[in-house]
Amino acid sequence: MNVRVEPSWNEALRDEFGKPYFKELSRFVRAEYLEGTVYPPPALVFRAFELTPFDKVKVVILGQDPYHGPGQAHGLCFSVGDGVAAPPSLQNIYKEIESDLGVPVRNRASGNLEHWAEQGVLLLNATLTVRAREAGSHQNKGWETFTDAVIQALSDKREHLVFLLWGRYAKDKGAIIDLTRHLVLAAAHPSPYSAANGFFGCQHFSETNEYLDKNGLAPIVWT
Repeated sequence: MNVRVEPSWNEALRDEFGKPYFKELSRFVRAEYLEGTVYPPPALVFRAFELTPFDKVKVVILGQDPYHGPGQAHGLCFSVGDGVAAPPSLQNIYKEIESDLGVPVRNRASGNLEHWAEQGVLLLNATLTVRAREAGSHQNKGWETFTDAVIQALSDKREHLVFLLWGRYAKDKGAIIDLTRHLVLAAAHPSPYSAANGFFGCQHFSETNEYLDKNGLAPIVWT
């Protein structure tokens, strides 16, 4: 597996890439790409780390798996590439942004969130690859250990980050975050099956920007 990460991430995570679990994970992922269709494309597996350097992260949003349909996954959780309609969970995120901030999302038809990533929002899936049309097919192969290390490094080496944890899986994964150094906001998942149970009305986007402003950081332009 060709690991392409921005230099500040390479410095923060350099010990991980040489560990036995990561070498085994690399062998597994390489074989999966050779044997069938895997998403996202190989060049985009570490896209979140390319767009959002370690020392520029301000907000972390945790997802679970990449989208497993054709043309959707491009390395950022909840996001899809240009020309792909925004999936239902992202449509609900847009609805909450508009309700929370009172400002319309300029292009709700687009599901590409690279403009968030470029402002310092790390859009991190717990598992960075998936077999086509097989949700969860690359879980428990080592990715979760790697992304736990990502979260731990951010928690330990940075200050005043905002972690947005939507759904039980994200909340459990975020248990290692140091609450004395960072703001953690938790809510239901934005999926149509759960958004009405605590995601709608959570006001995470305004709370995030208030916290960033309080700590001398530029707010995120969510719209």
